[in-house]
Amino acid sequence: MTVPTTHPHQRGALPASVRDRFAIFERLTYINSCSQGALSDDVRAAYEDYLTGLETAGSDWATWVGKHEQARALVGDLLHTPAETIAVTASASAALNALTSSIDFTGPRNVVVTTDLDFPTTAQILHAQSRRGAEVRTVRTGRSGVLDLGELEKVVDERTALVSVPHICYRNGAHVDLAPVIELAHRHGALVVVDAYQSVGALPIDVQELKPDFLVGGMLKYLLSSPGVGFMYADPDTTSHLVPTATGWFAARDVFAMSTEGFDPATEARRYEAGTPAVPSLYAACAGINLMLQIGVQATADHVADLCRQLREGVVDLQGTVTTPEGSPGPLIAIRSTDAEALVAAMAQRGVVVSSRDGNVRVSPHCYNSPADIDHALSILRAEKGLLA
Repeated sequence: MTVPTTHPHQRGALPASVRDRFAIFERLTYINSCSQGALSDDVRAAYEDYLTGLETAGSDWATWVGKHEQARALVGDLLHTPAETIAVTASASAALNALTSSIDFTGPRNVVVTTDLDFPTTAQILHAQSRRGAEVRTVRTGRSGVLDLGELEKVVDERTALVSVPHICYRNGAHVDLAPVIELAHRHGALVVVDAYQSVGALPIDVQELKPDFLVGGMLKYLLSSPGVGFMYADPDTTSHLVPTATGWFAARDVFAMSTEGFDPATEARRYEAGTPAVPSLYAACAGINLMLQIGVQATADHVADLCRQLREGVVDLQGTVTTPEGSPGPLIAIRSTDAEALVAAMAQRGVVVSSRDGNVRVSPHCYNSPADIDHALSILRAEKGLLA
């Protein structure tokens, strides 16, 4: 992989240096990384490596566990944190389930706070804790689609155990300013879990600077991989006292102890892991993160911000409605439609792949997208202007 040497703000420089790694662009204009990152030649080759290993070595646990540890270290590099602060899980949901299992909701701190910007699974997992004594409070954003810190402050108090916020909302692309949210929660003695699934790989994240207690994400979107691997950062300074009851053999202090005589979890973040990992997906995860680290997350963020401005301005010129709040840095722009599914289908018929949520068409450019891709999408939106709200 050759790292681009041209400045990312020279329009088209970044995608020109990486686009030939992604075969889908030979056929389609793919602008749907908020659902699934495009398949690179590196990730395809990683799956071939796994299959070759099965043919030549069979049950190669030494290599597989090595891939597991490589994924942990790469996520640590991505988030600027030591590998031992990272749990490698089957999904972000698996990580969140393990997290909530470690919290005692029978005491005075039994409140969990979520928002209507959160991914539904997050809210559902938190609501499920009501059977264990949790009281769930939801902050609603209303017409603005932006999390209001004042509204959050109304529901976070000395009884709050956990505050959950997304970095980027999956349905409208709204960006949450995390620093004041984390400061507010910590002021009341509450822990914070950040859902970074829609930002990790597209926006720089430094957990040492940001200081969330937990941060969850996964590989299949802007980390250019596939389903089967998620992760969670756990701050050892604020969370080491928590021990999950949702567990498995990869969470043990000694993975190969195979003891049936007790529960001896790891002391580092690995205690939040579970059973046998999705080994093929570990190969893909390592390849995808490696590729994004080489391309550069900051270079990608700068490039995508230009594309999102281009798209926003184009939709406004068409008198359409961008529901992503102003000031959101990307990578997801949501466009209101009278029939979002019909508009997604119309774009697909003309070779542009996007997706929809909540009455919005979601356009989510990444490192491989070019200004010409945005122009192609805008040309179809112009032709289908009757489907814009």
